[in-house]
Amino acid sequence: MDDPKAPTFAVSGPQKKPPRANKYVILCALMASTNSILLGYDIGVMSGAVIFIRENLKITYVQEQFLVGILNVCSLVGSLASGKTSDLIGRRYTIVLAASTFLIGALLMGFAPSYAFLMAGRVVAGVGVGYSLMIAPLYTAEIAPASVRGMLTSLPEFFIVAGILLGYVCNYALAGLPERINWRIMLGLAAIPAIGLGSSIIFMPESPRWLVMKGRIEEAKRVLLKTSRDEEEAESRLHEITQAARDDADLAASKGWTGQGVWREFLHPSPGLRRILITAIGINFFMQASGNDAVIYYTPEVFRAAGIHNKKKLFGINVIMGCSKAAFVMVSALFLDRFGRRPLLLLGSVGMTCSLAALGLGSKFLEHPGSKPLWAIVVSIVAVCADVSFFSIGLGPITWVYSSEVFPLRLRAQGTALAISVNRLMSGAVSMSFLSISHRISFGGMFFVLSGVMVCGTLFFYFFLPETKGRTLEEIGALFEDKKEGDDDIKPKEMTQL
Repeated sequence: MDDPKAPTFAVSGPQKKPPRANKYVILCALMASTNSILLGYDIGVMSGAVIFIRENLKITYVQEQFLVGILNVCSLVGSLASGKTSDLIGRRYTIVLAASTFLIGALLMGFAPSYAFLMAGRVVAGVGVGYSLMIAPLYTAEIAPASVRGMLTSLPEFFIVAGILLGYVCNYALAGLPERINWRIMLGLAAIPAIGLGSSIIFMPESPRWLVMKGRIEEAKRVLLKTSRDEEEAESRLHEITQAARDDADLAASKGWTGQGVWREFLHPSPGLRRILITAIGINFFMQASGNDAVIYYTPEVFRAAGIHNKKKLFGINVIMGCSKAAFVMVSALFLDRFGRRPLLLLGSVGMTCSLAALGLGSKFLEHPGSKPLWAIVVSIVAVCADVSFFSIGLGPITWVYSSEVFPLRLRAQGTALAISVNRLMSGAVSMSFLSISHRISFGGMFFVLSGVMVCGTLFFYFFLPETKGRTLEEIGALFEDKKEGDDDIKPKEMTQL
């Protein structure tokens, strides 16, 4: 929580209104965040397309799991590579690389004549997704002022949700086409946002922090003048960034930083860096261990087991779930910088725990072949919508915010990449095992397990995640350093738990 005694960190002069994002910053954040629509669309459209793929290509449920999960596993490769890539070629061109890779994957999937060809397309698309998930929040965090960084950095989750909803709508609209055609159109349409995203890069500046790391101070100043409210604010932000670069011995000694030596520090971290790694990796682990992606992918399977076999009705439930998710992610984005990260994260986690328990209860009553009580179907539908809504309030957007803002300047790209790689690894593991485990312990049992995971996640968030609201990226590092005498005015109380 924010300490009431905490200093203002003002540069000089009288107290001023906190800086607000100008329209150019908002536009840049929106264009960068549209990267995330690629993953969202795949999650949404695949939940319906896989039904037709199974019927058309005659695949087993094990092949279905691998088809769904392989994209998330391969996005691990893109996430790991994206940190070093963005340090080498810059944040802007990494965005182009992400969109181009996904475009190739979408075309391969759309024209796939067989299961093997379809898997190849999902492998390529997965690498693109990995790049996009890392670079979108990182780029936004590095160009946004502190007072609105939470809202803007949470935009990737909004676009993931928008992509999911778009996928659901495509499923519903194309379900009536012949099954040999409809799923190919569903998957191939993902090429359209990829083309638009790659084209938008001409309007976006490079990250000022990356430019400072490369020693291109004048270029960084020009970008800050465009992305700040006035010249004084631009000078203040430039001073903080360059001071942080000077304070870092490796950056100060390097003429053109390319990310060398970062992994050596990750393997032998200082106490402060260890706390950062625990925070960033932990929140990404629980984001996917919560089973949110699997719940979205396999909701039609859950309700088919509950006795709903009409495809239009199944996709209609998905659309309702997508609308609920979209509404609540907007609530989170609007209030993230007002109430802070911790309150919304804890609210969302407690809500997910209760929703998954209710979903498990409803599913248990729907397991009996002769009896499908209406109240249990209603409880299950409400619980699914509640689960994804609470996810959209807390874990969904706040994971991207934390991941992109807790690492120091020199370690930020590769640190964010490492954290999101854990995210993608867990997403793939859960997606590729969800049906197999559910067939052994039932869908109800699986949801009870996920509820238990969220109990552990809530405790982790309470004890290990500090509040970062309102602090610049350069100030956040102090939250994770060893507590020294006189530090009471700088560190929030919860950091004493680390």
